[in-house]
Amino acid sequence: MANVLVVDDDVTVREVVVSYLRANNHDVVEAADGETAVEAAARRTPDLVVLDLMLPGIDGLEVARRLRLTSEVPIVMLTARSSETDRVVGLELGADDYVSKPFSPRELALRVESVLRRTSGRTPTLPDVLTDGDLVINHPRRQVTRAGAPLTLTSREYDLLRFLVAHPEVTYSREELLELVWGWSFGDRSTVTVHVRRVREKVEADPTHPVRLCTVWGVGYLWSADEGAA
Repeated sequence: MANVLVVDDDVTVREVVVSYLRANNHDVVEAADGETAVEAAARRTPDLVVLDLMLPGIDGLEVARRLRLTSEVPIVMLTARSSETDRVVGLELGADDYVSKPFSPRELALRVESVLRRTSGRTPTLPDVLTDGDLVINHPRRQVTRAGAPLTLTSREYDLLRFLVAHPEVTYSREELLELVWGWSFGDRSTVTVHVRRVREKVEADPTHPVRLCTVWGVGYLWSADEGAA
């Protein structure tokens, strides 16, 4: 989990971005203007800042300048401007990524995860032991059991299952799973499809009618948590 500061004066944009980041288990603080953003960062140094350039009061570029005086916090900049100059200035100030509006909130969340990994050398921390109904994932042992019986999974199958169980009821596209599970910024999306099928064969009572690792048609996949899970 990372501490993320989201700075945007558009309430709707801010709410959507915050909801996606919280779904990825991040602790999120919001700011609607530049002064508030600088004050929030001073009170508690964030692990990453999502920063809109068009802000009331001091703009995003000035916020970035002030942050860079005391911190190397990663910055993902947002802008509705089409000027290449703004993009260049932002990158020169040390922005780690740049997203133009309108943007996909899924893509932005994915970019945040990528920047966090690239700048901190770590992946979001997951619990050592995950339990969902009769399924138990013991990460220190890299062992998965179902109803007490051990399951045999490949390394990639294990990583996919653990990630999805750790983030129940969140739909991920195949592109997102490639990046978030295996750290691939590009690749054959059919790889995800194949691994989903193989995992289903091991965790579903009837793999042809999955109720745990579900398909959200036209979007991707999600893990449906057992309501009785501990």
